[in-house]
Amino acid sequence: MLRQILTFGSIAGLIVGGQLFLVGTLMDGHTPTVWGAVLGYTTMLVALSLVFVAVKRRRDTELGGVIGFWPAFGIGLAISLVAGVIYVVAWEGVLAVTGMDFGSNYAKAVVEAQRAKGVTGEALAKVAADMEAFRVQYANPLYRLPMTLMEIVPVGALVSLVCAALLRNPRFMPARAAAPSGA
Repeated sequence: MLRQILTFGSIAGLIVGGQLFLVGTLMDGHTPTVWGAVLGYTTMLVALSLVFVAVKRRRDTELGGVIGFWPAFGIGLAISLVAGVIYVVAWEGVLAVTGMDFGSNYAKAVVEAQRAKGVTGEALAKVAADMEAFRVQYANPLYRLPMTLMEIVPVGALVSLVCAALLRNPRFMPARAAAPSGA
């Protein structure tokens, strides 16, 4: 089971981490956009669909077509965590390769967006102070690493929850019977 978790988690991590690294290095210096988030989360869903494949394979080939909710959920979470660690490494790679100061870029973008909305005075000063605090915190790896991990872990938990709920039912996509040989 550990081998399956590491294999499927690594593949999912390489998919989502590879996309993050590619887009992150290509978009170096550009302000993050909504479309970047949509692409990122869509890639997470596609990569974490391997949770379904892994749990179904375990249920059908190793457990005789039956798996409980909690074991299925646990396998999904473990795969998601492996993928998440690779995702975090990819993001740190982007920051190292590009020299990007994401915290500052993001803070500036948020303040400018508020200014564009017409926010002024004390309200804008509060946003600017909050973003300055974020910028300082984000420079600390002990803050940044878990924060990056928390981008993908909720998606993995949701995918794992859905997969466990569906696959605990042995009638949902049952294993196909092996074809008779020599016919």
